[in-house]
Amino acid sequence: MKTESFKINGMTCAACAKAVERAVKKIEGTSEVNVNLATERLVLNYDEGKVKTGDIIEAVSKAGYEAIQENNTKEVSIPIEGMTCAACAKSIERAVGKLSGVESVSVNFATEKANVKYNPEELRLSEIKQAIAKAGYKALEIESKDKVDEDKKRKDREIRILWTKFIVSAIFSIPLLYIAMGHMLGLPMPKALHPTDYPLRFALVQILLTIPILIAGYRFYTVGFRAIWHRSPNMDSLIAMGTSAAVLYSLYSTYQISIGHSMYVMDLYFESAGVIITLILLGKSLEAVSKGRTSEAIKKLMGLAPKTAIVIHDNKEIEIPIEEVETGDIIVVKPGSKIPVDGEVVEGHTAIDEAMLTGESIPTEKKSGDKVYAATINKTGSIKFKATKVGSDTALAQIIKLMEDAQGSKAPIAQMADIVSGYFVPIVFLIATLSALAWYFIGGETAVFSLTIFIAVLVIACPCALGLATPTAIMVGTGKGAEYGVLIKGGEALETTHKIKTIVFDKTGTITEGRPEVTDIETTNIIERNKLLQIAASAEKGSEHPLGEAIVNGAEKENLEILKVDRFNAIPGHGIEVEIEGRNVLLGNRKLMIDRNIDLSGLETETDRLASDGKTPMYVAIDNQMAGIIAVADIVKESSAKAIKRLHEMGIEVAMITGDNRKTAEAIAKQVGIDRVLAEVLPQDKANEVKKLQAEGKKVAMVGDGINDAPALAQADIGIAIGSGTDVAIESADIVLMRSDLMDVPTAIQLSKSTIRNIKQNLFWAFGYNVAGIPVAAGLLHVFGGPLLNPILAAAAMSLSSVSVLTNALRLKGFKPYK
Repeated sequence: MKTESFKINGMTCAACAKAVERAVKKIEGTSEVNVNLATERLVLNYDEGKVKTGDIIEAVSKAGYEAIQENNTKEVSIPIEGMTCAACAKSIERAVGKLSGVESVSVNFATEKANVKYNPEELRLSEIKQAIAKAGYKALEIESKDKVDEDKKRKDREIRILWTKFIVSAIFSIPLLYIAMGHMLGLPMPKALHPTDYPLRFALVQILLTIPILIAGYRFYTVGFRAIWHRSPNMDSLIAMGTSAAVLYSLYSTYQISIGHSMYVMDLYFESAGVIITLILLGKSLEAVSKGRTSEAIKKLMGLAPKTAIVIHDNKEIEIPIEEVETGDIIVVKPGSKIPVDGEVVEGHTAIDEAMLTGESIPTEKKSGDKVYAATINKTGSIKFKATKVGSDTALAQIIKLMEDAQGSKAPIAQMADIVSGYFVPIVFLIATLSALAWYFIGGETAVFSLTIFIAVLVIACPCALGLATPTAIMVGTGKGAEYGVLIKGGEALETTHKIKTIVFDKTGTITEGRPEVTDIETTNIIERNKLLQIAASAEKGSEHPLGEAIVNGAEKENLEILKVDRFNAIPGHGIEVEIEGRNVLLGNRKLMIDRNIDLSGLETETDRLASDGKTPMYVAIDNQMAGIIAVADIVKESSAKAIKRLHEMGIEVAMITGDNRKTAEAIAKQVGIDRVLAEVLPQDKANEVKKLQAEGKKVAMVGDGINDAPALAQADIGIAIGSGTDVAIESADIVLMRSDLMDVPTAIQLSKSTIRNIKQNLFWAFGYNVAGIPVAAGLLHVFGGPLLNPILAAAAMSLSSVSVLTNALRLKGFKPYK
């Protein structure tokens, strides 16, 4: 099964999204078809043996929409030197066209450029250039078509066209409304346009003013009637039917006036059609602006990457577009410049601001062998680094991909809205028709009255609000999360997170720093403190044990010289025996000391205290005499206690899982305020411990480093991988925390709660608006002697409903995590 995404053009409401889903689901071999109205994307899985992308595009086209395959196709414009005639252009086209991965190539002799569309996963840009060189021509520096800029231009053009249409329709609808209603309101009117004296002129002027408005809103008719033809009516169909009914009846009335029946002058509804279209164009314009703002977070991330890189080629520094950088290139980055791709430093040292990746404001020191990441900022020194990951493989590109997938996903809470959207428009048509007929035949009202009811019901119904309620909130919520270093992988993860009742933290590297440090040094009277640490560090220098490394690091911090070891003997499970300066040194656990009959009586009280504090005592004996204890502990992160306190305030139970012995684990748990300790658990059993908690009927989240905790992360209702933001276990986790700060865990839950609350508000408004609005439009208040809803007011309410849902979703931009 292959996963593919398509850009869908022509959707205006939730009914459109449903129609596309239905059309694609009918193709045998497709599964998990998901259409998101807010992002205008279709994502699906399909069997490549049964389904071709052309089948999907054709099915969407038959449903009345346009599907554009979203792949990694790049489009480049390559200036070419050395062409002398049209035959040269043809030979370059042939040479490049033969390459596997080239979708299309067009060489323009006049502009001396080759426009090439190719798949970067199959073909490198350098290979295209080589093909041009082999054909006997020289390819110059390319001009890349930036995906972000192209998308922004398309969206800006769409907004500009909508605003233009609205302004045009407003220019004509204001005088139209004045002429149609002015005489009723006692406003001054030209005598030549008075309906009583000049009824035909009064009608013809309205027709002339209505025509430009109908032209401005022509898409409602082309899209709306086409959708009806395909038996999948949408919001445009409602507007098209409602306004067409008003215009056609008004034209009929004009005809009656022209043959002498002047009483029909009161049955003109051109202004209703004109003002309805104007108001809906206004709503659509505001909606387009708001929708653009919901995806700002991704655009901001995409804009972080630099456009060029300085690479060393033939011992010269040359600046090339980022698209031309390949794995293995040596890149030079000067102070103040951005790192163009991911790589490894080979020369120089510097400090790099990685705030965009980790959220840490303090620059990170980098030297030869250290990793650097695209879009981070080089602060102090000049460095050379080797490119290891380029294009879609960089950490930044992975984050963008993860966010795009999340924003295109659906939350289970949206299922009700999806089901309703599928039947909404046909039901509205039915209600409008039945209401109009009931008022005419049962209520004894006039045809004009029934027509008003019909138009009002069609125009007030708003499937848009239903379709936008969930995806817009998810887009803003996931974008806001990324801003704070919390990457949420999809709508389902976002929704489940707010239901979490128990959080299980892995101890090492999550609650603790993950690197042991020397915390205490206790000596007997035969040696002084620094000498004990120096001897212990010298003994451990050859050891690879983490506790030994901690002792060596402790000595290095205090600038103690490492002494020469004359003899080294590792005693598995116990410790080591070495000879330093002619003295026999034993360093290890209590068992080693007892086996060698070393008297521990003087330090027993001290060792018990250290063990109860969660520290590991390392015994040192010199020439069979107890010399002292060096205590090593994996120290707790500064943010751990604060994060756990915050989780308790949110009513969440906190557990800790570790392979350590219970005494050590409980000491750590006591320091940070853990509720439940799951100690002495082997890595392979962590998932079972999570399962046991779930059996208690709780929604459980697991927080780990995302690599050795992968089974437990996958088993939990929500897996949270905590790390540097680069080496993240994207596959096994539902949420990825870019920083190692545990305060991001309550932030993720707080964000989930805020987003779900926002979605519920949106859905309540969308459903509530339609449930209340449609009966009022159908004349419910009029039955009890109340007013009848004017179709113009219905159109205004309909436009406001979508805008209000979007505005409410945008309120999430103000989200701030607890500090």
